[in-house]
Amino acid sequence: MEYEKMITLKDGRTCILRNAVAEDAEAVLTNFFLTHSQTVYLASYPGENVLALSTEKVYLQKIAESDRDVQLVAKVDGIIVGSAGVNSIKQVEKMKHRASFGISIDQAFWGLGIGRAMMESCIECAKKMGYVQLELEVVADNKRACALYHSAGFVEYGRNPKGFRSRLNGWQELVLMRKELTE
Repeated sequence: MEYEKMITLKDGRTCILRNAVAEDAEAVLTNFFLTHSQTVYLASYPGENVLALSTEKVYLQKIAESDRDVQLVAKVDGIIVGSAGVNSIKQVEKMKHRASFGISIDQAFWGLGIGRAMMESCIECAKKMGYVQLELEVVADNKRACALYHSAGFVEYGRNPKGFRSRLNGWQELVLMRKELTE
């Protein structure tokens, strides 16, 4: 699925949201390692992921060609500052209506509207791909993200009290959220 959108950030700069492609692999990995070092709210620590550039290129190419998954990047001043994706939960008949959603943004760009724009773009893409339900997990203490998802119509359907085990904070409760896309 092809996607591209230009938005104006709260500070007046322009941000381009578009599909990630194989040529973005190095910048996507750089952003991944940066964002995962900036917060305890993401699923892994930078050192836990051994992602090779060649593997990332293949992955991004595969996603770019998919009609059931999408990986978007946010570019500001020519630099990838965030990524978000929609991925099929499973391609079996009973579950092919469901997709998962995830997002990460460089902390230097928080509060500028990129997260909301990327989330809305992913919701739009999920609808176009025919999904009926979009799902995510968010750390309960991540109040900003929880509020963002609630404002977009995601509703809580459960909690996992020992979802993550943070090196700094101990157990982190995960809030399971879903959004029906047939509204």
